Amino acid sequence: MRALGVTIDPGLLELALTHRSFAYEHGGIPHNERLEFLGDSILGQAVTVKLFRDNPDLDEGALAKRRAAVVSTIALAEVARSISLGEHLRLGRGEELTGGRDKDSILADTVEAIIGAVYLDAGGDVATELVLRLVAPLMSNPERFGAAMDPKTALQEYAARESRGPVSYAVEGSGPDHLRTYRAVVSLAGDEIASGEGTSKKQAEVSAALAAWMLLTADA
Repeated sequence: MRALGVTIDPGLLELALTHRSFAYEHGGIPHNERLEFLGDSILGQAVTVKLFRDNPDLDEGALAKRRAAVVSTIALAEVARSISLGEHLRLGRGEELTGGRDKDSILADTVEAIIGAVYLDAGGDVATELVLRLVAPLMSNPERFGAAMDPKTALQEYAARESRGPVSYAVEGSGPDHLRTYRAVVSLAGDEIASGEGTSKKQAEVSAALAAWMLLTADA
């Protein structure tokens, strides 16, 4: 994958991209969860050290919140989308049919697996460089990804703080049952602010809430 900016052994890369659903359907071949376990540790260490060095005035509580935001599932899924990782996943039929290529959890786990693969193939320094390059946009705006961990609550708090009125959602579904998608529109005091889509009503509402929060706080 050119977007990674590093060369990975083809076998390790294939393993990193192999979801357990694919492995199960192909006779129980190895999948990426061990690499994910390794990559999670490397990711956490790289981000922790970077935050510690770059923010000498923050206490441990504030540093922990920023780290949690940067390594959250939603933040890592955005990293994955930025490099079109979903196109390369090896998924079982069930995950394919339910939108697995764009599921936050699968994308985030695969990012960690790739970090683990790079560590094994090229060593800790290269893996750390990859982590910091991938998360650089997240590090520049950790508040956004803090909100991304619970965007509906963040939007509710914003509306209350700014006296913008009650938050409400309108959700509509479309498509056949096995490929159902949903679109949510979020409004403040009856004024439509933003919309979002997802494979469940909850996911659509979360997506809409995050879009609204980003829009409303863009100039803050």
